[in-house]
Amino acid sequence: MSHKHLLYWKSWPFAERPFPSTLLIIFLIILNIMLYLIAVVNWQIPLYFFLGSILMIVSLLPYFIMTEYWLLDTEVKVRYIFVTISRPYSDFGCFYHDKRGVMLSTFVRPRRLDPFRGLSLRFSKTQKEKDELLEILKEKIGKQF
Repeated sequence: MSHKHLLYWKSWPFAERPFPSTLLIIFLIILNIMLYLIAVVNWQIPLYFFLGSILMIVSLLPYFIMTEYWLLDTEVKVRYIFVTISRPYSDFGCFYHDKRGVMLSTFVRPRRLDPFRGLSLRFSKTQKEKDELLEILKEKIGKQF
């Protein structure tokens, strides 16, 4: 079944923001060295070093990988490298935006659980899609905060 594409864009913060990305890499290297010194040298438990490093990388993965976004006629689709998330507009009760993107909330008002239950749509560096995205979301979801 084919869906009509209303809007498509890509976002890749790591490539779009070189200076903060460089600072992040330096910070991660320092953090990894500190984690190694504490977990391996002091505690002599290398498993903690590997688990901490993996947890750190996985939590920051969306920043490092390119993300593709589609607004279709009936649903929102987000594709990371190996994972595609599709959710119908009816799953969302409201949406709100900040300078980096839009959060689609499953509640009728913004809640603290939104990062876990909702869906985050990050703008591209140019934000060319921002106005059209907000118009489509107003039409499909309705409630904006």
